Amino acid sequence: MSLESITENVDEAVSGFFEPIATWLGEVVFYAVPVGGTDLPLIVAWLVVAGLVFTFWFGGVQLRKFRLAVNVVRGKYDDKDSAGEVNHFQALTAAVSGTVGLGNIAGVAVAVSIGGAGATFWMILCGLLGMATKFVEVTLGVKYREVHADGTVSGGPMHYLPKGLAERFGKNGKTFGKVLAVLASIMILFFGLFGGNLFQVNQSYAQLVSVTGGEDGVVGSSAGALFFGILVAALVGVVLLGGIRSIAQVTSRLIPAMAGIYIAACLVVILVNVTAVPAAIGEIIEGAFNPEGVAGGVLGALIIGFKRAAFSNEAGLGSAPIAHSAVKTKHPASEGLVALLEPFIDTVVICTMTALTIVIANPASWGEARTDESIGGVTITSDAFETVLPWFPYVLTVAVLLFAISTVLTWGYYGLKAWTYLFGRSRTSEIVYKSLYTLFAVAGSLLTLQTLIDLADAVLFSLAVINIIGLYLLAPVVKRELGTFLTYVRSRDAGGDARDEDEPVKTDA
Repeated sequence: MSLESITENVDEAVSGFFEPIATWLGEVVFYAVPVGGTDLPLIVAWLVVAGLVFTFWFGGVQLRKFRLAVNVVRGKYDDKDSAGEVNHFQALTAAVSGTVGLGNIAGVAVAVSIGGAGATFWMILCGLLGMATKFVEVTLGVKYREVHADGTVSGGPMHYLPKGLAERFGKNGKTFGKVLAVLASIMILFFGLFGGNLFQVNQSYAQLVSVTGGEDGVVGSSAGALFFGILVAALVGVVLLGGIRSIAQVTSRLIPAMAGIYIAACLVVILVNVTAVPAAIGEIIEGAFNPEGVAGGVLGALIIGFKRAAFSNEAGLGSAPIAHSAVKTKHPASEGLVALLEPFIDTVVICTMTALTIVIANPASWGEARTDESIGGVTITSDAFETVLPWFPYVLTVAVLLFAISTVLTWGYYGLKAWTYLFGRSRTSEIVYKSLYTLFAVAGSLLTLQTLIDLADAVLFSLAVINIIGLYLLAPVVKRELGTFLTYVRSRDAGGDARDEDEPVKTDA
């Protein structure tokens, strides 16, 4: 049997196994009710309400404290004696590397293909609301983190749910928190494998195929897909051994550079077509409130926009607190403020730039995707750049690969923390997880895009249900932490003694 036939059999077997799972889970998670002529998934309403509640609860913290958040990232309020592994900037880039990736490139193309240009407006709104949600969950992640004897840190919903609820509600809260923590760990682990790993590898491979001759090119065969998956798996396996410090060192340099190149390319396309900008903006606004060819009209565009934005920025999922918990700080709310910059960078800036580039360039592939209701993907974004920069698809391929690998690495770390919470921190346990994670990277180049999106979306939104319940119950804790940090900031700015007198971070044995 030839390698080609073997890889084709593997492709069919993997797709055949996951497709029915994705279909069933999607029907459960995205249960919808008829509203205004379309179906509204209740999970989307859950996310929208959470963003609105936290925005009002904290008085629009994402707008009022935006400048303070930037100052914290710059190191203005750093305390080098604090426990932790990385500084504020490194924690931010490590977490952003888990969100800035193919969701910004391929996911946006999916949104404007299915939901029209108007989906862009709702993506931006979702990003703004998500800033408040991200602030809440990351503040809790740092407050209830665990610093281990070797100096490494563990955090995330699997830690703040049982500890925080036990602190607020006693024994019953502790029991409930443990149940939520286990469920959250399972969801983080699953999304890490499917969304943070498989989806990234799949779409980066799709872009590589598109610039190397398509299915008849050097990597277009099943053998090429398998080789690509093995190569990515090997790279991921090596870097994962270094932990969060290694990942943070890479992402603190890689993410700003690649994001800068990508945004610059978007600006080039926009500036070359500058006369079309007013019409494109008008199409986005009009499409948000009076869309054409979108199932469900306005509500349909809104649902698609929110779904894709949530997939991209991950606000409310409990994933980002895992990376942010490793920060060096004595004030949990300081890192919460840093974290609210993530949805702004990811969704309000990068996703919007991608959408505007596609709408202005209006590549033929986008029109085809909207006509036949195909899912689109990274190739639409690539075609948009090619209308102005014929050579840019090659640069985009490099960017896609680097974004994808950084996302796979970050989610590998997230998944590891979920795995060790469930199965212990032994060396054997970690080796088993890392081996499993690298094998899933290989499978990512073999699965279909539709299967990946359906499965990753279902797991993603399942995690949101579990995590946001805890965020509502622990929001008063976050409000106190914010007040404590603002007092500290005023003292520092006034030149007073700003030593922290809060209780030290709890450590495990």
